[in-house]
Amino acid sequence: MSFDLGLTGSIGMGKSTTARMFADEGCDLWDADAAVHRLYAPGGAAVAPLAQEFPDAIRDGCVDRAALRDAIAKDPDNLARIEAIVHPLVAQDRAEFRTRARAEIRVYDIPLLFETGGEAEMDAVACVWVAPEIQRARVLARGTMSAEQFERILSKQMPSDEKRARADFQIETDTLDHARQQVQDVIRQIKTRQAHA
Repeated sequence: MSFDLGLTGSIGMGKSTTARMFADEGCDLWDADAAVHRLYAPGGAAVAPLAQEFPDAIRDGCVDRAALRDAIAKDPDNLARIEAIVHPLVAQDRAEFRTRARAEIRVYDIPLLFETGGEAEMDAVACVWVAPEIQRARVLARGTMSAEQFERILSKQMPSDEKRARADFQIETDTLDHARQQVQDVIRQIKTRQAHA
């Protein structure tokens, strides 16, 4: 019997690195961001429906994320229109993964898990976290966004403390070794729980 573990955490908390650790331990991994990239790529399932609604957002047969962001900046109502197209396709991609996955533990890397109510589909949720000053330093060190953009993203996400309080497991990503130990501990706990189910 498979176990579905949702993995979430705010921007810059180390979620992608932690997700790879679960995969290294033999878990099957589904990545929400990677699913969106597949849907937006040439021939992806989101290209045609988004082209109908936002023709300016299609470049070279794929969805231009910057153009979608511009459309949202011009009219915030466009976000709901985009989500109405993309979210069902992401859900379908996740369902297909669920039927293909063979590992005992299936991990779902979903940044906005709680914000979208996705925890209802999971057997448990693990939240990655780190001190706010480390989070901020990590994000700004990437050089891909300004402090203002970082604050804007944070304002749209559920506060990290609230995510941690709602999660079944917490994984602090202050160091790689510490994070890996906690990932292994979460897997042990799940396997013990499965053995007694």
